[in-house]
Amino acid sequence: MPNYTLQINGEKKSFTADEDTPLLWVLRDELNLVGTKFGCGIAQCGACTVHLDGVAVRSCQLQVSILSDEKITTIEGLSTDGKHPVQEAWKELDVPQCGYCQSGQIMTASAFLSQNKNPSEDDIREAMNGNICRCASYNRIENAVKVASEKMSS
Repeated sequence: MPNYTLQINGEKKSFTADEDTPLLWVLRDELNLVGTKFGCGIAQCGACTVHLDGVAVRSCQLQVSILSDEKITTIEGLSTDGKHPVQEAWKELDVPQCGYCQSGQIMTASAFLSQNKNPSEDDIREAMNGNICRCASYNRIENAVKVASEKMSS
């Protein structure tokens, strides 16, 4: 098995894995970064979302062999103290029910808001489309994204 070194949450992390191992399993099983969740395994639900150079990507389908110098950020690296505006909005609006999808929702929202500081409701819906919430907290998620955008603008 090949050795890899990736920049994850601002630190170089080394591990051994098969070439076709998804980043998700390296994060969870090799590096104990378990905030990123397994959902569907086919990049359709969003539970496994992380940032790759600031862009939201699905880690369940991203093979470690294609990664090199990119900056990978997981929910653990978004903010060490949980004070990112998106995390604050999630807490303020009490978004999670079961919470399983929430790290992926937060990672998608934070990447989106880094590119669109003043989104419309349609912009938010489009950006968050594809992140599935089994509890159907979509209204609270949309409201939290809007609150987070306001926090980021002030």
